[in-house]
Amino acid sequence: MTIVACMADIPTAMRAVAVSRPGGPEVLELIEMPTPSPGPGEVLIEVAAAGLNGADRFQRRGRYDPPPGASPLLGLEVAGTVVGLGAGVDPAAMGAEVVALANGGGYAEYAAIAAGQVLPLPTGWSMLEGATLPETFFTIQQTLIEHAGLTAGQTLLVHGGAGGIGATAIQLARLHGAIPFATVSSPEKADYARAMGAEATIDHTCEDFVARIEALTGGAGADIVIDVVGGANADKNLHAVARGGTIVQLTALAGPGEVDPGLLVAKGLTWFGSTLRPQSAEAKARWAASLMKEVWPAIEDGRIRKPRLLAFDFADAVAAHRAFDDRGHFGKIVLEVAR
Repeated sequence: MTIVACMADIPTAMRAVAVSRPGGPEVLELIEMPTPSPGPGEVLIEVAAAGLNGADRFQRRGRYDPPPGASPLLGLEVAGTVVGLGAGVDPAAMGAEVVALANGGGYAEYAAIAAGQVLPLPTGWSMLEGATLPETFFTIQQTLIEHAGLTAGQTLLVHGGAGGIGATAIQLARLHGAIPFATVSSPEKADYARAMGAEATIDHTCEDFVARIEALTGGAGADIVIDVVGGANADKNLHAVARGGTIVQLTALAGPGEVDPGLLVAKGLTWFGSTLRPQSAEAKARWAASLMKEVWPAIEDGRIRKPRLLAFDFADAVAAHRAFDDRGHFGKIVLEVAR
């Protein structure tokens, strides 16, 4: 049984952004499609804003298929208002202003999302700002905090420190008492990464990040490396990480790279990869609970800084993705769903 909010008339059709074929930003098109209904354990969210993430770019290009049962639409994080409940969901959720981790379908006026992946919109954060939170914070909570076991005093090398993932890793590292360093590609990005809490930045366009991180850590290397680049970075990370350290591979934007497996063995390293979207609803609910307990208070009291934000109208998703593809971009980009 689905309960629909009395405060709003839910239309049978909605606008959404679809991918017409694999390719560049121009393949995105505004369509009309049936409004989803929340299934058991789900809520229906009237979307006010949807954040852009690297997975959206990969899916748009035809390189990241949605997992079985997930919406084929782009969009992995939203902010909005709960306007419908599926069976088994607490009625108190109705009408709440929330942010949520979607399994897809965020680029739409309505999204049905598992209730365990929904968190309250932080006090003092707008819907646009709230839509920047779920994908990156769930990802870093899962990988850096839970899997890699980041602890106070450890050093962290974050590649792409001015991006959504990078800035979140920097902030959660600081929250847990660790010391984050970040690679960037411009002075503007360096300023932003330091504003987010980076101890120091390394401009990889003109500096050797292996030599610099060794110098910054007294020759030891970083205890943990978070990489989104791959390619030539893969082997360099083996040299940049400390003995007994961990490399977290979240994606490989530069493609495959050659590595020395003997160095992996000799240094006793752990190297793991992770993708958030196919994870179980139970696992995502566990990370949501951890975020609510450990991170949401820091967001609301200002210890977690708001990201640099660039907003586009929902109907202008093509322009938003063009800005996202621009190598000069940093911070977060959000689609605003105006009605």
